[in-house]
Amino acid sequence: MARLRDLVAEELAIPVDPSVRAIAEAIAQKHGAASRAVLFYGSCLRQQRLEGLMLDFYLIVSDYRSAYAKRWLATANRLVPPNVFYFEQGALAAKYAVLSEADFHRLNGPETRSVSVWARFAQPSRLVWAADQGARKRAIDAVARAAPTLLAAAGRRDGEDPLDWWRRAFALTYSAELRAERRERIGSVVDVEPERYRRFAGAAAAAIEPARRSVGWGRRRMEGKHLSVARLAKASATFTGGVDYIAWKINRHAGTNIQIKAWQRRHPLSPRSACCRGSSGPARFARARDKATATALASALTVNGLRRSSWPTRSSVSPSPT
Repeated sequence: MARLRDLVAEELAIPVDPSVRAIAEAIAQKHGAASRAVLFYGSCLRQQRLEGLMLDFYLIVSDYRSAYAKRWLATANRLVPPNVFYFEQGALAAKYAVLSEADFHRLNGPETRSVSVWARFAQPSRLVWAADQGARKRAIDAVARAAPTLLAAAGRRDGEDPLDWWRRAFALTYSAELRAERRERIGSVVDVEPERYRRFAGAAAAAIEPARRSVGWGRRRMEGKHLSVARLAKASATFTGGVDYIAWKINRHAGTNIQIKAWQRRHPLSPRSACCRGSSGPARFARARDKATATALASALTVNGLRRSSWPTRSSVSPSPT
């Protein structure tokens, strides 16, 4: 595990654009003394020009009650983590998810069947802000749990190339969540940085607990759907502008051209509205909607104050499960 932790610490410490660090600091400041660490992840890690993209962050807090002025937000975050908020600074826009240190550690490990956090942090990320060295250490320790959890959940096949192991593992996580992205994006997670995944494979495999086996994908899929329903129900009460965000995300990933009507905003969960209708035909939209509805809301559960005029023309939505 020490070798893997060193690799993770090295990767997390790679410098980021100063504007990314500035947003991370502003996000941390917004939640005051409860803020412990801010991690930057997603496809924007590879982008030189950030204008017009939506940057993705995780804010790690000491506890939910200290992080919010409103008690109901803390309760929502505790019951169905994470909460996700919209944030903008200058010309840049971002969304950030909130998890407690305890939940971040737990959700990166094999004790949870929910794939969304450990599948994401098995991929590259950056630790762009930490309250102190203790917070930095705990964030590194949590992220170092993600890759062994992912690979152990997939199970190793005899003679399997390490990159194929990674690809198969990520494909399994896609099957456990409702996703809007096209299927070919699964392989691109690994293929965009193959040497990174080869370098991490040996250390991650060595860190797998011997008792951990590839079990439970049927149950993961079932529970993932139930969790999506729970998040959707939560989002109907907490997510401002949710139906517009769903349409935006579907358009981004499914190639549709969905336009929202006023009555659909008033009744986003109505079966008749199906959230919205697109120019590409009801059947295609229905397939995209079924995959994207829970995904969009799960990745933006509590985006309060999100304005349609603020949304970027492109998204930095990570290829990993959200």
